[in-house]
Amino acid sequence: QVQLVESGGGLVQPGGSLRLSCAASVSIFSIYAMGWYRQAPGKQRELVARITSGGRTNYADSVKGRFTISRDNAKNTVYLQMNNLKPEDTAVYYCHAERGSLSYWGQGTQVTVSS
Repeated sequence: QVQLVESGGGLVQPGGSLRLSCAASVSIFSIYAMGWYRQAPGKQRELVARITSGGRTNYADSVKGRFTISRDNAKNTVYLQMNNLKPEDTAVYYCHAERGSLSYWGQGTQVTVSS
């Protein structure tokens, strides 16, 4: 069983920055693809960014150039650096781990962008 614990969410003004962290309790963390998803009220959960075990990344068009996903396999942690935040980035952000048919979710962390 994999446990994912997110941290780093909060309230930030438009144009501000936050860094989300997701710590995974799993052996051989490096073989998992990791992702960040978000869900705003009344909307479906959507992919924000994903990083493969080999370090390849992909992003939602809405966050390209503003968000950066990275991983530290030595710390079993994946990060999401979010810059130039906008009110439309407000959502609960979820960490996700996948390997083949295995899929695990964190409990989510709230990000609110408001003046």
